[in-house]
Amino acid sequence: MNASAYLTQQDYERLHLLVLAQRSVAPAAMVEGLCKELRTATLIPAEQVPEDVVTMNSQVRLREKKSNTVLELTLVYPKHADVATRKISVLAPVGFAILGRQVGQEVECPAPRGTLRYQIEQVIYQPEAAGDWSL
Repeated sequence: MNASAYLTQQDYERLHLLVLAQRSVAPAAMVEGLCKELRTATLIPAEQVPEDVVTMNSQVRLREKKSNTVLELTLVYPKHADVATRKISVLAPVGFAILGRQVGQEVECPAPRGTLRYQIEQVIYQPEAAGDWSL
């Protein structure tokens, strides 16, 4: 469950800068989950990321285990977050929980009424697999 996440060097560097920037304007608790992921991540070259790994700007399908609800979302940086278009910030609990995880893995996210468990069902779009290196 808490296996190391896979991150590209570019995602790692951008997320590290994001954490540093957020620490100066937001409570530490807001970035703590992402900090933990960055500390334990396995860094791999973007060209070697398996196609079933959730990277930044990936579109993914999740299934909430208890309700069996399917959710499709895109993992984005905070400035691009937009709930209406299902673009979820990497700083949101579900965002940093799925970052770097693979299809088939389960993740847990704190929620107002307890912990939610999601299974990653599909990476619908991944920039690295599509050759979109500039995202």
